[in-house]
Amino acid sequence: MYETSARPTWDEYFMMLAKLAATRSTCLAFPVGAVIVKDKQVVATGYNGSPSGTAHCISQGFCYPGLESCDASSTLPSRAVHAEANAIAQAAKHGISTEGATIYVTLEPCLSCLKLIISAGIHEVFYETTFNNGNNAIVRDSFIKDGLVTLKQIHISEATAQKAANFLLNPISIKR
Repeated sequence: MYETSARPTWDEYFMMLAKLAATRSTCLAFPVGAVIVKDKQVVATGYNGSPSGTAHCISQGFCYPGLESCDASSTLPSRAVHAEANAIAQAAKHGISTEGATIYVTLEPCLSCLKLIISAGIHEVFYETTFNNGNNAIVRDSFIKDGLVTLKQIHISEATAQKAANFLLNPISIKR
C-alpha cells in the first residue's frame, strides 16, 4: 500500500524537479536548477551552463583557459547563463506565458535573475540555498517590500528525500 505520509508536498515535488534539472548543469563552480510552474503544472525548466552552441565548461575542463572555474576569478565574468534565465528563455522560445507563475530554484536568484523573474511576471520564488547578502540583500528586500515578489526558502524533508532516492535507484513501476 502506498504511504501518503511520505508523499511530497507540492513545494517539495517542484523543488525535487529543480534539483533534477540541476543535474544537467554544465557549470564547474556549482550546479543550479530551476522549474517554472503555473497552476501546479511545469511550464519550463532550466539549468546553468554556457550559452547554447558554445563549449561546455565541464567538457573542456575549464571556464576560460587557465581558469578552472568561473568563481576562481574576481575580474572575468561567468560564462554561464543562469538557470532562471534559461527557464524563462525556454518558456519564451515555446510561446509560454510566465505571467502569474511560480519559480523553484536550487539557489536564491542573484539580483539580475530576480529582476528578470519580476519582469517575466513571476511573483513567487521558492529557493533552497541562500545567496544574496549585504547590499544585494538590501535591493532584494526592497523588491519584496514593494510587493514585486515574494521569496521563501524551503527544504525537502528527509522522508521525502529518502523515498525519492529509493524511486530513482530502483524500478518502481512494477506490480507489488
